[in-house]
Amino acid sequence: MKKVIVLLSGGMDSVTALYQAANQYEVIGTLSFDYGSKHNHKEIPFAKYHADKLNVPHQIIEAKFIENLFDSALLKNEEEIPEGHYADEVMKKTVVPFRNGIMLSIACGYAESIGAQGVVIAAHSGDHAIYPDCRNEFMDAMAAAMRLGTYEKIELISPFVEVDKTEICRIGHQLGVDYGQTWSCYKGLDIHCGACGTCFERKEAFELAGVEDPTIYK
Repeated sequence: MKKVIVLLSGGMDSVTALYQAANQYEVIGTLSFDYGSKHNHKEIPFAKYHADKLNVPHQIIEAKFIENLFDSALLKNEEEIPEGHYADEVMKKTVVPFRNGIMLSIACGYAESIGAQGVVIAAHSGDHAIYPDCRNEFMDAMAAAMRLGTYEKIELISPFVEVDKTEICRIGHQLGVDYGQTWSCYKGLDIHCGACGTCFERKEAFELAGVEDPTIYK
């Protein structure tokens, strides 16, 4: 059975990807990145929760250079998280430049170091509107770089790149994922704000999937 690691933020998508991967592969590691986002402190405990539940090792990568050097409303600076639908133009302010490229590069090196043959990332089609490093063209290029740049020809596995969050919600529901133990809101408050793009997308996914939403919104 192929050994893989999973990029695990603690959000709906990555948690679903973890449970699906656990059904298809041998998951030998999970990686969360603490890069200074406003909601890192809310997400990462949920990542650890699910990794522990599946008895999979969980590593937190400190990447505070992103917070210090990069420009994004998602990071811990003075700029507020915009409100509105995820696909709105204003949500481009939340893009962290080349975030997936950086994370996948680190994950690729870690995968080869611990004997994994693949890296799972949960980027999905709903991300394509505003995130260049979630689109098919980027994933194809990154997959080629990872394969060519490693002796083990590490495979990039992106199972959701052609589906949206509604379908991810359906898949996770069938897998028994407890979505009450996940986090989406970019603002990082005590509870989900209900007004930012990821909260809109989360609510919409549950509604369209016909799955009960366990989330408490402000």
